[in-house]
Amino acid sequence: MRSRVSRIVTLTLAAIVPVLSAQTPPASPSNSVITINTREAGTPFPHFWEQIFGSGRAVLSLRESYRNDLRTVKAVTDFNTVRFHGIFMDDVGLYDPNATTQNPGQTAQAAQAGQSPYNFSYVDQIYDGLLANHIRPFVELSFMPKKMASDPAALHAFWYKQNVSPPKDYALWDAMITAFTQHLIDRYGIEEVSKWRFEVWNEPNLDFWMGSPKQPTYFELYDHTALAIKKVSNRLLIGGPSTAQAAWVAAFLEHCKQNNIPVDFVTTHVYANDTAKDVFGTDEQIPRDKMVCRSVAKVHKEIAASPFPNAPLIFSEYNASYSNEPDVTDTVYMGPWLAGTISQCDGLTEAMSYWSFSDVFEEQGVLKTPFYGGFGLIAEDGIPKPALNAFAMLHQLGNRRIKVDSDSALATRRSDGTLSIALWNYAPPFGTGATYTPPPANIGPEKSFTLKLAGVAPNASVQLWRLDADHGNVVKTYDAMGRPAFPTRDQILAYLNENPDAVGERESVAAVKSLSAHMQPLVVQALLTTFQRSLKEELREWLTE
Repeated sequence: MRSRVSRIVTLTLAAIVPVLSAQTPPASPSNSVITINTREAGTPFPHFWEQIFGSGRAVLSLRESYRNDLRTVKAVTDFNTVRFHGIFMDDVGLYDPNATTQNPGQTAQAAQAGQSPYNFSYVDQIYDGLLANHIRPFVELSFMPKKMASDPAALHAFWYKQNVSPPKDYALWDAMITAFTQHLIDRYGIEEVSKWRFEVWNEPNLDFWMGSPKQPTYFELYDHTALAIKKVSNRLLIGGPSTAQAAWVAAFLEHCKQNNIPVDFVTTHVYANDTAKDVFGTDEQIPRDKMVCRSVAKVHKEIAASPFPNAPLIFSEYNASYSNEPDVTDTVYMGPWLAGTISQCDGLTEAMSYWSFSDVFEEQGVLKTPFYGGFGLIAEDGIPKPALNAFAMLHQLGNRRIKVDSDSALATRRSDGTLSIALWNYAPPFGTGATYTPPPANIGPEKSFTLKLAGVAPNASVQLWRLDADHGNVVKTYDAMGRPAFPTRDQILAYLNENPDAVGERESVAAVKSLSAHMQPLVVQALLTTFQRSLKEELREWLTE
C-alpha cells in the first residue's frame, strides 16, 4: 500500500514549479498587491473541509477498490469520518424477518424458530473495515428495508433502487433502531460509538422520501429515531434534517423545541449549481463559486436565531455540482473553486463533507468510463483527479489564519511557524452539462500577485506547489490518449506516472520579503515559507511512517 500512496503523492508534489520571483512588478489593473503581516497572531483555522468525506452506498465499502481509495485520501488529507447511504438497505442484509434459505434443487426452508430478524454480519464488516483504517462512520440512517416498507414499490430512480417510503409500522422501525444502536455499543463500546454521529435519512425534501406531506412525515420519522437512540444511550449523538438545498433547518429546530425532541447537531446539503430559487426562493443568478458559502451563511444565521443557537452545523454533502459534469469535477476547475469555498466558509460551520472521496460509486449504474464527471477525488482504477491534488495542496495550510485583503488568497501559519499561503485565479468551467468540452486555445486573462511579507527572514526557504493545465492534471494525458472508455493497464500506469519526481526541491529566494506570481485562469498555488523544518523533511518522515 505504501508504494501506491507514494505514487499519488508523486503526482501531487510534482506540481512544484519556480514561478515566484523576488522582483516586484509595477502595480496594474491585473496585479494584486497583498501585504501579509506574518507577526500577526491570526485566528483559529480548523481544517473543516477535510474532516469528513462522503461516498457511495454502504455495501461498496466492502470492496478492495473502495478501501484502497479510502487509504489514499486518508494519507493525503488525514480525514477521520466517512458518510454513505443505505446501511439499512437489503443488500446489507440487516433486516430480514421470516428469512428462508434454499439450496439448488431443494425447496426453501424457513430460518430456525426464534431467530432474530436482524443480521449484523455485513454491518460489522462495513464498520470494522472503516475503523481498521482509522475512519469513523457518520451514520446516515437509511433507507427503508423492503419488508418494513409501507410501499414496497416506492423505489428511487438510482440504479440500486432503494426504497424511500415510511415504515409500515413505527414499532418495527423503533425496534430496529434500538437493536442496531445497541449492537454497535456491544461490539465497539460506548466510548467509541459516542464519538459517532447518527443522521436521520437523506434529503427528505426531494424524491428520497415518499412520506406525504414530506415535512411532517419526516419529522415523525426523526422523532421516533431520535427517541429510540437516546433511550439506548443519552450519550449517542443524533441530528438532521439532512435536507438538500439548505432547506427546512429553521422549521426542524422549532419542531424539536416544541415537541421536546433531542437534536445534537444540524445537517443539510448544498451544491454549487443549485439554483437561487431552490435555496433562497429568489430569481437572482448566484455564481457557482458563491452558492455554497452563501447557503452555509444562511443556515448559520438560522441556527443562531433558533431555539438551539449553539447546535453544531455540518454540511453533510457539498460539491461544485450535483450532476455529472466532466468539465467541473474531473478538471483543474476544482482547485480554485475549492480554495475559494474554504476561504468563504471559514467560521460558519463545524465541518463540511465533500461528496465524495471516490468514484467507486453506482448511483447512475456501473461506470462506463473513468472520466465522466463523477463526484470523487479518485477516478476508476485508482487514478487521481486534479481535485485530489487540490485537497493535498490545501491540506498544507496551517491552523492559524492571517488576515489578507484579497478574495483570491489564504494566508496561514502552521504550529511550527511555517507560513503557508494559497493563491488562485478563479474562472468558470470551460463547459457545463454531461458532455465534455476540451479547454479552448485562449483560456482567459492572467492574474498577477505581489506578496509583501512583513516579518519573514530574508534567507527563509520557499517551496511552491502548483495545480493547473500542465501540473497535477491527469485529464490532459487522458485527452491526449483520445479519452478511451476502457484504458489499458499501460495507459493507467501512464496516468499515475504523468508527473515524475517525488517531492521537488525547496527554492531559495534572495529577498523573500517581496514575491510575485503570475497565473492563468483555473490555477491554484500553495506557497510555503519555512522557518524551521522543510516540507521535504516532513513529507519524507510522513511517507516512511
